[in-house]
Amino acid sequence: MPTPSLSDLPIRRLTHRDLAACADLSEDRGWPREEHKWGLLLSAGTGYGIDDPDGGLVSACVVTEYGPYGNPSFGAVGMVLVAERHARRGIGRRLMRHIVSLMGTTPLTLHATPNGRPLYEELGFKTTGRAEMLRGCFTPGVTATGVATRAATAEDLPSILRLDEEVFGADRTHVITRLPAFADQFRVAEEAGRIIGYAAAWPNMDTQVVGPLIARDTTTAQSLLASLADSTDRPLRTDIDVRHEELLAWAKARGLEPIAFNSVMTYGIPELPGDWRRRFAPLTVAAG
Repeated sequence: MPTPSLSDLPIRRLTHRDLAACADLSEDRGWPREEHKWGLLLSAGTGYGIDDPDGGLVSACVVTEYGPYGNPSFGAVGMVLVAERHARRGIGRRLMRHIVSLMGTTPLTLHATPNGRPLYEELGFKTTGRAEMLRGCFTPGVTATGVATRAATAEDLPSILRLDEEVFGADRTHVITRLPAFADQFRVAEEAGRIIGYAAAWPNMDTQVVGPLIARDTTTAQSLLASLADSTDRPLRTDIDVRHEELLAWAKARGLEPIAFNSVMTYGIPELPGDWRRRFAPLTVAAG
């Protein structure tokens, strides 16, 4: 029986049964397996993929929608991967065109590597920002900020959700309510009994990823990041909006080193909604 052409292979929805295959695909491209992150993305978002007749996946990606159910404000595209043996054959382009068509008039956003950006530009995405990835062992400094932080509780969730929607610019209850189970740490910053920021740190291979990081100002963001670092002996990793120059300089002075830059790209909207001044780092670049 002849092997079907790659262009004839159907694109289908992925489920949690595909978790291992998605992790295998990440590993095939030299990425960490990131099964923990894949699990969250396949729960909170919708995965799409192409099966390889010889086993595994030819390609995969995830779209996480935000806003009202059935009428999302926008969608974040992430984890766009094509198996090395099938690379440079137009598969990633085909999968992305499928996503853009499927989402219709819903605006989209994604974080693009330098290698991926030309494809997204070809599809109509525009670069609207940049994020710098940092990684390293955090060395505490003598910083008396006066911003109190503590572990988040179930009673804090309504306040966290209100703050998050205000800053993020869309409802992402379906993601934030998964943080207590997903993250190793989930903390809030508080002033006069009012929550003015929150952050989480979650396990990813040998690191703790800091994100999301939402804060009233840079000082509050510093307090949250330092408090997360205090409770882990793993290196930290995070992606900070380059407009937050003060936080970037502070983090680098405490041992976090720059690894890479990603372009923040949008499709159908001139820029991301919400308040970037209080949005310091995403949950993950794969979900915005």
